[in-house]
Amino acid sequence: MGEWIDKAKGKIKETAGVATGNRELEAEGKADTLKGNVKEKVEDAKRAIKDAVDPDRPSRREP
Repeated sequence: MGEWIDKAKGKIKETAGVATGNRELEAEGKADTLKGNVKEKVEDAKRAIKDAVDPDRPSRREP
């Protein structure tokens, strides 16, 4: 769940940085968004490994 928070926080910072012309804040926002994306991919990889090890285990992301 932390990945969604990082992505949202990053987008807000990035937008605020663009709106105010603050390049440092914009860069922080992009970094936070990237951090959220990386966390999401790590969680996806963990889930894929668990599914490969135990294919009968119900996935939490199944619709």
